[in-house]
Amino acid sequence: MPKTELKYKRILLKLSGEALLGEREYGIDPEVCDYIAKEIAKLVKNKIEVVVVLGGGNIFRGLAAEKHGMKRVTGDYIGMLATVMNSLALGSALNKIKIENRVQSALDMSKVCEPYIRNRAIRHLEKHRVVIVAAGSGHPYFSTDTAAAVRACELDCQVVLKATKVSGVFDRDPAKHDDAKKFDKLTYLDVINNDQINVMDSTAITLCKDNNIPILVLKLTIKDNILKACQGHKIGTIIEA
Repeated sequence: MPKTELKYKRILLKLSGEALLGEREYGIDPEVCDYIAKEIAKLVKNKIEVVVVLGGGNIFRGLAAEKHGMKRVTGDYIGMLATVMNSLALGSALNKIKIENRVQSALDMSKVCEPYIRNRAIRHLEKHRVVIVAAGSGHPYFSTDTAAAVRACELDCQVVLKATKVSGVFDRDPAKHDDAKKFDKLTYLDVINNDQINVMDSTAITLCKDNNIPILVLKLTIKDNILKACQGHKIGTIIEA
């Protein structure tokens, strides 16, 4: 398919922190970072503008810490710092293959990355630099899924691509149930009203619904999956109005 035939020209790619684990139980696998960087490079070479939001669950989970007596606010801020670590690792992997990028943080940490400023991020995108937005929304009690939806709205992204371990959204866990049924298409209300469908939290889904931004759930580890989705191929599960 020619480079000009794109369904989505500006995307937000949402990755969980666990996506960076690889075969590890904790931390960041450099080989996984390199793989993700190469997949993003294919997008850049096809003139697709890319925003990335990473979770931090491979390093720290605020909700889990709360169960052991840590204050939720403290746990959430530590989780935000974990997303900065992940973002810097991905940025480094992109630098290795000569893909220009900028890490912007919702928390002020000018020694390691830029502050998140919408107009500056837009300018980077227009120059075909990958923008990696770290530290979630900068506020406790909001997940990185919600932060991804907020940034997608702010930065005029045409779609949220949620890259996961599975090939879409299923009616039950496909790792535990061989007869799990994959959905090709769902509405926002299908996801909001069904507790069994675990894609993103309800705040994130509602934000995308209110701003008419589709969410496409696809498998990260299939090469060219993200590029093909941007080109309009039927991949994964689409959630829209």
